[in-house]
Order: sequence, then structure tokens, then C-alpha cells
Amino acid sequence: MRRSVLVRTVVTAGALSGALVLAGCNDDAYLPRNSRHYVALSPEIQSKMSEMGLSKTSPILIRAFKKESELEVWKADNSGEYKLLHTYPICRWSGQLGPKKVEGDRQVPEGFYSITPAMMNPNSSFYLSFNIGYPNNFDRQLGRNGSHIMVHGACSSRGCFSMTDRQIADIYALARESFSGGQQAIQMQSLPFRFTPSNLAKYRADENLPFWKNLKEGADHFEVTKREVKVAACSGRYRFGAGAADSEALCSTPAADDPVSVAVRQKAQNDEQQVAELTRAGHKALKRIYKDGDQHPSFKNTVYASVGGSENVSRTGSVPQSTSRIAEVSQPEALDFGHVDVAAERARGLNRAQLIAMAQRTRAEQEAALNPPSPAPAATTAIATAPRAVSPAPARSSAGIQSPQQSVQATALVSQRKATTDQPAFYQRWLGSLSGLTANATGATETVGTPANLPTPPRR
Repeated sequence: MRRSVLVRTVVTAGALSGALVLAGCNDDAYLPRNSRHYVALSPEIQSKMSEMGLSKTSPILIRAFKKESELEVWKADNSGEYKLLHTYPICRWSGQLGPKKVEGDRQVPEGFYSITPAMMNPNSSFYLSFNIGYPNNFDRQLGRNGSHIMVHGACSSRGCFSMTDRQIADIYALARESFSGGQQAIQMQSLPFRFTPSNLAKYRADENLPFWKNLKEGADHFEVTKREVKVAACSGRYRFGAGAADSEALCSTPAADDPVSVAVRQKAQNDEQQVAELTRAGHKALKRIYKDGDQHPSFKNTVYASVGGSENVSRTGSVPQSTSRIAEVSQPEALDFGHVDVAAERARGLNRAQLIAMAQRTRAEQEAALNPPSPAPAATTAIATAPRAVSPAPARSSAGIQSPQQSVQATALVSQRKATTDQPAFYQRWLGSLSGLTANATGATETVGTPANLPTPPRR
């Protein structure tokens, strides 16, 4: 009996070792579907952990910010304090700022979630993925529903945080190693934006502000302590605490005067004071409207912004060096539109379709103000001339104002999809198309090319 157990252990270890060796040799570190979840941590992450004195098996914590399109991975040191290990630019998220409420609303959830080993999906159609745990107890208390809300690859979102395949391989490996070190659940803080006084002043009249202030209490706890926050859902409201106490006991615990609680309240007061000062200084209350979500600026004007098609993307696992992949980003026309900030009082009481229509009108007004029509020329004798070619309009920034091409942290092949007259921005990208290898958000090269057969995505 002991001999057979030993043999199975050696065989399993050998298989895992072989998979990790393959990860180091395989082009772009991509693995076949049946072993890609064994991909090794990237050299960059391993080097960072070594410099910071962090163990690869210590616990991690994830924070995601929709407006900034950034996902942070924090890692615990020997004392249990979390340190920021890496910030990943988010390739795609969908919907608007605000919580997810019902199945099919395309909203990315906002709240405090818990990721367990059972939620890891090594066989995802989106390269790799893990479920964030929506709906949690808080969501269920408010009657919110929906399912299959993931962090995954493929840069295509219907309510998920979508990364590039290379990014999700790194994040998945970090989670895998932390679970192997004994972490039972990874806390994920999904937030609308960084809770700075500037953002709070700007969106102070948004209908979601009471909910966001509740989330800020938990975010402040983490920022003060740099330790995992204890979370409880108490009659449709989050309660937060610190220490080893049972999180569910928070609902019946009165406000404490321990040093952490005092520091958290002091931070909240300081932030509110700065918000009041910004308001007195004339900062307008705004409502931010997206056509359908956004992505990090580092992906703008790249293949990760401009190639449309189906809502889902398939990746082949092991690809010869002569073969490449190409992303099919969900709703690239929405990314091209970007966002519009309108006066909060104008947006009050409008539904999603009305908000988007308002954003489109506002964008058109902005562009008309920037490009007034030229005065009609004086009447002259008509002279026959050959028709003159009209150059396409220059690309515009997400605010609708003409600007130089944004500085990017990640570059990829520019879309070569055939341009049409109703998509001038895509034609601009076609004119500026590049070729060859691309660089992802961490600076490593990866190849982009032809997609495989596209599978049906999971419902969200």
C-alpha cells in the first residue's frame, strides 16, 4: 500500500514538473488546455517577490477599480501585512459605474467578494478564469442576482473583469500558489473608482453615492491597516472590522474606539473635509456615462481596442512560433466612444438607454464646438476641377477632444479589419497598423494573430 502511494506521488510530481518545464519552453508561455493552469509565475513577478522579501505561497488580496481600469494584486509578508505586488491594466470591463443588480445587465459587480479554490477554472473558454463569488450575502439580501462573474482572459466582457491571456496566467498562478500555501479564501475588493477626495467630489450627486460610501468604509480599513478586512452583510449594509473576530459578529458589535477604528474614522473625516473644500472651489457634480464599459488607456489604439466580432474569444493552447493569435474585443465601438461626464442634475432619473443617448448628444455638441463650420466662400465663377481626396478625421481622445496619441504601457498589433465609412476611428488604426511581435502590459512580447473557433460564452 505504501509502495503504491509512493509511486503515485512520484508520477504526479513528475507530471507537474514536466508541465512547469514546458511552461518555460513553450512559445509565449502558453500551454495546452489540460495543463495551462500549471504555468509558472512570470520572471518579473518572481523577481519582484524576491526583492520585496515575499514568499510565493503567502496569501494574496485583489483590488479592482473600474473607472481607472486597474487590478491590483497585494501579497502578505511574514507579519501578515499586505504589500502591493503588481498593478495590472484591465483589458475590458462592461457596463457603467455602479453595482450589478440583475442577470444580463452587463454590470461588473461592486463589493467585497471571496474567492475559494473551488472557484478556479483551469478549463475556461477564456484561457483561464476564476469566479469572484457574486452574488454574496450582501447582494442576496438586496435581491440581486446573476451568475458566472469572472476574472478571465480574452479581453471580452459581459459583466466580468477581462484581462489578456498572459495577465490572467500570472494572476491565476499567484492564486494557485497562495492556495497551495494554505490560504483558504482570497478577498477581492471590487470598487467603482479609487476613493480619492477628487472622485468623491466629482460624483457626489450620483445615485450610487450612499452605497459607494459604504464600500469606502471597507476600503479605508484596508488602507489604514494594510490587512485583510473582516466583512459582514447586515440588513443590506456592509459592516467592516479588523482582527481575528468572527466577521458575522460585526452586525451586533457597536462602533469601537480601538486605534484602528479611530484611525479609519479620522481618515473619513479628512476626506470629507477635502470634498467640501473642492465643492466650495467650484468642482461640478457629474455623472459619468459609458456606452458599455471601458479599458485601461494602455490598450487604446491597439488590437485590444479595435477588433470586433463575437462576444467571446477562443485561444489555442500550444501555438507554433509561425502562428499567431488575434483578440476579438467585445463592442469595440463602445471603447471608441469612451466616456462622457455630464452634469449630474441632467442625468437624474434617466434609464440606461436615455443616459447613453444623452452622452451621444453631449459628445456631438463637444465636437461641434471644437470644429465649427467654415464660413461659406464668396460666390465665384464655377471652375471644373477633379475631385479632391478627403483625409479621414484625426482620432480623438475618450473625452472627444483632439489630442496626441496617448502614451501607452502596453502595445499590440493595430487592427487590420477593413474600414468602413461609419467607423473612421478604425480606419485611422488601419492606416497606422504595425506588424510583428507585440508587448503586453508587463512589457513581455506576445504574438497576436488568427482566432480559433469561437466557443459559446457562459451566461452572465
